[in-house]
Amino acid sequence: LNLAVAPFFLGDPAPATAPRLDLPAPSPAGPMTLAETRRVGEVALLRYLLGPGGPDRRFLSWAVELSRLCPPSDSAFSVGAVVVGEDGEVLATGFSREQEDHDHAEEVALRKLGPDPRLRHATLYTSLVPCGARASRPVTCVGHVVAAGIPRVVFAWREPRLFTDGERAEQLRAAGVAVTEVPELAERARAVNAHLVGTGA
Repeated sequence: LNLAVAPFFLGDPAPATAPRLDLPAPSPAGPMTLAETRRVGEVALLRYLLGPGGPDRRFLSWAVELSRLCPPSDSAFSVGAVVVGEDGEVLATGFSREQEDHDHAEEVALRKLGPDPRLRHATLYTSLVPCGARASRPVTCVGHVVAAGIPRVVFAWREPRLFTDGERAEQLRAAGVAVTEVPELAERARAVNAHLVGTGA
């Protein structure tokens, strides 16, 4: 849900001026999660994620939707990633091959941020568990996550052993990262990659 708010509703709260919207933030158990607030010209844009399951499921669903933006490839998965700060602010998003041919989604999102102290308390949502082995570049996505200091990763789909081996979730846990798997979204993430794994995998 994208909500555009006109300047009239964002005026100075002093008497005789335009009223100000002062709506409470949705609770985690509520029907939607505030994902982004930004200014577009003279309008305030608020983006809400809808659907059941609370913030984890909603942010992870967004990551799955981002994976649909990936340029097609016969030799790499299509993956989406969302990095969310401790306060619920979306810090960055990314998807596979968004900037360069061999980009992984997590790599893109973290590149956009650079060194950022907020990552020490952030959560990474990714449609596919971060890679623990890769042929295209020397640093895996597990390596990028650990180097950034991200304490928590939430993913939908466990990568099939199609291109590389490597116990990705186990590598993260061994490095002290809290890992949450949301298997009920795995089929949606896998379906984006049906050209690689078929429709029944």
